[in-house]
Amino acid sequence: MIRGFVRRFDPLLLLATGGLLVISYLAIGVSNHPELATRQLIFAILGVVGMVAVSQVDVLRMRELKYGHFGLILIGLFLILVLGTDTKGAKLAIIIGPIQLQWSEFAKVLYALAIAAELVDRQRQIGLWATTLRVLGLSAPVLLLIMAEPDLGSALVYVTMLLLMLSVAGIPGAHLRWLTGGGVLVIVLALGVLPAAGMPVLAKYQTQRLTSFLDPAKAKDTTDGYQQLQATIAIGNGGRTGKGNDSSQSTGGFTPENQTDFIFSVIAERWGFVGAGLVLSLYALLLWRVLRILIEARSTYEAVVASGIIGMLSFQIFENVGMNLGIMPITGVTLPLLSYGGSSVIATLVALGLVHAVHAHARIARDPRVRLQTHTS
Repeated sequence: MIRGFVRRFDPLLLLATGGLLVISYLAIGVSNHPELATRQLIFAILGVVGMVAVSQVDVLRMRELKYGHFGLILIGLFLILVLGTDTKGAKLAIIIGPIQLQWSEFAKVLYALAIAAELVDRQRQIGLWATTLRVLGLSAPVLLLIMAEPDLGSALVYVTMLLLMLSVAGIPGAHLRWLTGGGVLVIVLALGVLPAAGMPVLAKYQTQRLTSFLDPAKAKDTTDGYQQLQATIAIGNGGRTGKGNDSSQSTGGFTPENQTDFIFSVIAERWGFVGAGLVLSLYALLLWRVLRILIEARSTYEAVVASGIIGMLSFQIFENVGMNLGIMPITGVTLPLLSYGGSSVIATLVALGLVHAVHAHARIARDPRVRLQTHTS
């Protein structure tokens, strides 16, 4: 019974997940936020419970609930706009006592399930523009509600998820090229052409966040430019083996948001290249295992769901580490399993629970002995 239960999980994926959670607890603790480290531990425990529970479901049955998933996404995002607490000009979460519910994090998991279902349901018409446009139409209200918060970082995560799911589902390359080109055109218009013509699309602070990394010297006097500059200094201070208890840059109040957006700079300064390299290695292992499970999935639906989760994780890792290094804009995207935050940690672990479920059913489909052990358990 126990053996059958344990074999449902991918051991290397568990190793990467556990390693990142341990580092998160240590990094938040040494960043002068010991009380937040305790909360993060509680979030991790709740997330692991959720991961184990979700790993037991048959992912294929989720395909039948796509409209329910879309409904939950839209209702939750609408409630955030109506009832959410305004923080620094944005409504990102509903705050109830010590609990902050950031629905856009949980909605990522539902979005992967819903879009995958729509793509697989229209598999016979996958090469038609009608299918691509239908999926874009279903995604549009989700993205608009997120942008209305405004939460540009999360919107970019959803876009990345969408492009990867379209690709794995078999959308023609020409469609993907047109969508990518259209996205680039929108960025150029929003950040360059329209503001120059006196028709700004984004607020001034949003434009500064997205462009400050292009000219750090000029942007250092702005809030976002200052944060990014301090993070890069902290990373440079870490050297090969880190400053240890002498990590004054990231833990001495110079780097704001060092428990969330800039947690990577804390790790790099305290434990140096060794610590930063370990974190990146664990992320590489995590993404490799999810990709491997995607390839071995027993159905197209499960493969497309896994691709959405890869898109979610890979974009957040690349963007967050990049903004810590000063090579990417500051968008407020968290570092999965490392940044402080209950919604982010729990939602990420639930998403990984889906991946474990895909892995388990792929093993059952390949090996009758695993099927027998699982059913008797």
